[in-house]
Amino acid sequence: MSPTTATAHKHRWLILAVIGIAQLMVVLDATIVNIALPTAQADLGFSDDSRQWIITAYALAFGSLLLVGGRLGDLYGRKNVFIAGLVGFAAASALGGMAGSIGVLIAARALQGVFGALLAPAALSLLSTTFTDPAERATAFGVFGAIAGAGAAVGLLLGGILTEYLSWRWCLYVNLLFALPAAAAGVALLVAGREHADTSTRIDVPGALTATAGLFAIVFGFSSAETRSWGDPVTVVALVLGVVLLVAFVLVERRVAHPLLPLRVVRDRNRGGAYLAVAVVGAGMFGVFLFLTYFLQQSLGFSPVETGLAFLAMTVSIMVSSTAATMRLVPRFGMRPLVVGGMLLGGAAMVFFTGVSADSTYLRDVLPGLVVIGLGVGFIIAPAMSGATLGVRASDAGVASAMVNTGQQIGGSIGTALLSTLAASATSSRLEGVRPTPELVGQAAIHGYTTAFWWAAGIFFLGAVVSALVLDGSRAPAPATTGDPVFAH
Repeated sequence: MSPTTATAHKHRWLILAVIGIAQLMVVLDATIVNIALPTAQADLGFSDDSRQWIITAYALAFGSLLLVGGRLGDLYGRKNVFIAGLVGFAAASALGGMAGSIGVLIAARALQGVFGALLAPAALSLLSTTFTDPAERATAFGVFGAIAGAGAAVGLLLGGILTEYLSWRWCLYVNLLFALPAAAAGVALLVAGREHADTSTRIDVPGALTATAGLFAIVFGFSSAETRSWGDPVTVVALVLGVVLLVAFVLVERRVAHPLLPLRVVRDRNRGGAYLAVAVVGAGMFGVFLFLTYFLQQSLGFSPVETGLAFLAMTVSIMVSSTAATMRLVPRFGMRPLVVGGMLLGGAAMVFFTGVSADSTYLRDVLPGLVVIGLGVGFIIAPAMSGATLGVRASDAGVASAMVNTGQQIGGSIGTALLSTLAASATSSRLEGVRPTPELVGQAAIHGYTTAFWWAAGIFFLGAVVSALVLDGSRAPAPATTGDPVFAH
């Protein structure tokens, strides 16, 4: 072991803290702005139609560029890409916080997505290459999985607090308090060096173009379905074009000498199953964050801060189950029973939420479901994130990590569009032919929420079946191939 590698190992737990802070920032940014939107809209004076682009711009840039960001880390150094991602994310956040118009705010959110696509794969691949001892790896991925699973709920709470007591702009400025200290610590702790890959390797341009354009079209198509309709020409063309481009991407990757995504990464059953599991969680969890947020605020009268506090039960539950899963249960039982069991718990929690009504209370009708969904997500996310990167060549760690985040983004986009459309249809059908009163409108909205919960339950139960069939049930996945020494990046 080289002196630099030994130094990196000596500081591995501090490195975990730095990576965890970066991951928390990326995950919570998917939700922290949501609660601030009404206040930002009143301040900047933009329309309801423009509002969704503040969310969509981040998702489009982030989701479409992840594979390119992951491969850049493999080729040009994960430390370099990680630091660049942190600094760029901070700059984009500062721009958004100072925005005086909707155009600047949307541009800033898109830039956040660009730098997030550099940052997220680099963070997970650094974690994968830093912790190679099975016991320590289990602990590290338990912590990382808890952050990944609970970050969105933390974003809701933090967004509520900042919006209510400071300003909506602090939902963007707060990223500087995460990113800049993490970047400084990363410069000091992470070790840079030469890659042990073929120095003639270059970015796979045809693969990068087809993957980026295809993922962009898919995410845009599902976002369009939410705001337009499934039959709208823009939606249909975007989705069809996305599928065609991704098929072209696979064909390109089979033929180029240095593919953006080596197909060996996804051919492994456990890794492929892990990517699918993360995508299912992304799709199903949308039902919790969006529709429970609406229900708590509009039906039960919770404030933004109270709503964020309400989700803390799920956050704690995720932390408990994710650490228990990776440290104790996966080594004993393997990944498959944990992931399948987590999917079943997620589905059961969604079925529980279908019982909410105008007479519901938090303690009786919401809290138990949040605890159960948290346990389920923890059993899925941490083992899946570890399994998604275990066994890959060190030179492929970045793109393997990018596939995890890509699965989350695509799953979340599908969940956003599908569940929102179903909920809206159920709500409008309940009001057909009747004179709307505040009471009937409230009942119709709850009917829309419960419809979405039923479909989210179906997504989780389908995920349980698919995971049981795809994952191979082995207890100890193959160790990572050590073609590159750890932290020679």
